[in-house]
Amino acid sequence: MTEPSRQAAALRALHRPGDPLILPNAWDPASARAVVAAGFPAVATSSAAVAEVLGHADGEATPVAEMFAAVARIAAAVPVPVTADLERGYGLRPAELVDRLLAAGAVGCNIEDSDPRTGELYAVEEQADLLAGIRAASRAAGVDLVLNARVDVHLRAYGPAEGRLAEAVRRGRRYLAAGADSVYPILLADPAQIRDLVAEVDAPVNILARPGIPDPGELAALGVARISYGSGLYAAARARMVGMLARIRAGDEVFPSGEDPP
Repeated sequence: MTEPSRQAAALRALHRPGDPLILPNAWDPASARAVVAAGFPAVATSSAAVAEVLGHADGEATPVAEMFAAVARIAAAVPVPVTADLERGYGLRPAELVDRLLAAGAVGCNIEDSDPRTGELYAVEEQADLLAGIRAASRAAGVDLVLNARVDVHLRAYGPAEGRLAEAVRRGRRYLAAGADSVYPILLADPAQIRDLVAEVDAPVNILARPGIPDPGELAALGVARISYGSGLYAAARARMVGMLARIRAGDEVFPSGEDPP
């Protein structure tokens, strides 16, 4: 077994319903190393955070070569499996996307089912074809990538509120049939609905950690297999810096008395 295949298998095995993989998303080598030093067994990137530190807006505004170069720097910095947030694939054909991902050293990816620029959801079969193409290309390349299919029904407030869970289940099942390993109903927050979706798709489910979401222990009890933090840690770190800058500008004390700067 090659090293990428070994890492992909290790990453896939970490998706255990009821004992979820926790992914505090990184945005550069330093943050990735911090994730590993804290004891986490894998690293996920955040496309929004990576885009901002590279000087671009979220929503596939980052040139594709820059995004994959950032992923490569992160993967080279850590000894654990890396999964990359690739939005909807930057318009790449599946074989090129897989080739670039493997060349960057990552063994998994997120692919979302809405247009990052317009917010419109793609037709289910069109998205399933994309996922099936990525799965086929990864197997042809000799590495069975871990494919996390994001479902944007709740993010985009798609259709009547009372029908969103059923639509998320419908999409999740189809994406799994197309070759996805897990489904990611981003912004799904209601505990009862999370439990129902986990039961209905009968596969690993990824939930985004954010204010108002059940804590990791509660999510584990609901059967969740993966918890990610998106751009949350980056936003918190940036907010901390902005606050420190304001205190510096005002001439206030920045570091606690008697302590060295971090």
